[in-house]
Amino acid sequence: MTISKIIIVGAGPSGLLLALLLARAGINVELVEQTDALDQNPRASHYTAESCYEFDRAGVLGEIAAEGFFPNGVSWRRLDDKSRLVAVRNPEPEPGQENDPEFKYRMVCLPLHRLGKILEKAVLAQPTASILYGYKVVEIGQDDNSAWVNVETAEGKETRSANYIVGCDGANSIIRRRLFGDWVYPGFTWDKQIVATNMYYDYSPYGYDDSQFFVDPEHWHMVAKIQEDGLYRVTYGEKGGLTYDELKERQPAKFQAFLPGNPTPDKYKLVAFSPYKVHQRCVEKMRVGRFLLAADAAHLCNPFGGLGLTGGIADVGSLYDSFLGIHTDKADDEILTKYSEERIRIWQEIINPRSQENMKRLFEYESADEFVEKDPFYKLLKEMETAPPMPNPGLMSLQYDMTQHYRS
Repeated sequence: MTISKIIIVGAGPSGLLLALLLARAGINVELVEQTDALDQNPRASHYTAESCYEFDRAGVLGEIAAEGFFPNGVSWRRLDDKSRLVAVRNPEPEPGQENDPEFKYRMVCLPLHRLGKILEKAVLAQPTASILYGYKVVEIGQDDNSAWVNVETAEGKETRSANYIVGCDGANSIIRRRLFGDWVYPGFTWDKQIVATNMYYDYSPYGYDDSQFFVDPEHWHMVAKIQEDGLYRVTYGEKGGLTYDELKERQPAKFQAFLPGNPTPDKYKLVAFSPYKVHQRCVEKMRVGRFLLAADAAHLCNPFGGLGLTGGIADVGSLYDSFLGIHTDKADDEILTKYSEERIRIWQEIINPRSQENMKRLFEYESADEFVEKDPFYKLLKEMETAPPMPNPGLMSLQYDMTQHYRS
């Protein structure tokens, strides 16, 4: 069947990317967003091979690479002397090798708000796409022929309808809540909190890589450069139950305890401070009739290792191929049920356990020496350290090729 229109709720990176892919395929797409503009808060984003592949299909990988930078790699370190335990390098091509398979989809870094602007511009350039800002979804409905959302705008209430509606509207998704209930999101919340900060500080005297994790039962944290101007993302663990004010009061002492040089606040510039709770959650179904869910609207995990963002972008790639199969009569509507089954399976089998391991290994060992001795992932990292360059050496892919379910 030819798809007349798809509505996407939520103009985050996943919603924008899905809109761009669909529009470039000639499918009419309408993106509705309750805020008046894109989120401008600089948030770290390192895009692995799976994400870069989807950016390439959407025609924006070159611009993302030009706007961002290729981090030199990632390391795991001791807290006391900041020495490397193990490091994995981002492959660096020789001139003329940039499009070779082992280099084309190497990791690239660009803060999410800048990625959003690239995707927004590309979506608005498509004749089959539109973005409606200031459209707040309040209710949803569907029948055998269409799905719809009731929205509130500055001009009043409206109803927007389409063949299918996709919720890409984040952890507090109104689409998910209307489908399953306000408090139904299976999983758990960690008893530890995360504090994400953006800051400027001179790391050059200390031999830091572009990204590093520190293994310590008290001061476990991550430091990553996110902009070429020297903006860094520092994310650290805190005990649960503290208020925002208590966490903010503790921040200078935390930085002085674990950053190199033990800086006082006059030695760095703090530009963002965002405590948040961490969840491991996934819906039981990512399809309910003509409604689909993707990315944080469908599943959540902690940020260590970037599996939440990567998994969300992989959702988008699978969902795009499913819709394209329907639109070009290569697949029937049931492929969307298969999308739901496979994306949930990947979250359950890979994203959820792997992300939990990524976070726990930073604090569960009494010392870095115990991490080296006991952690199986450390042994994999040591193998990767000397392996030939590959975009994702030794790691399971989060992608799933829905075209294998097209009619032959």
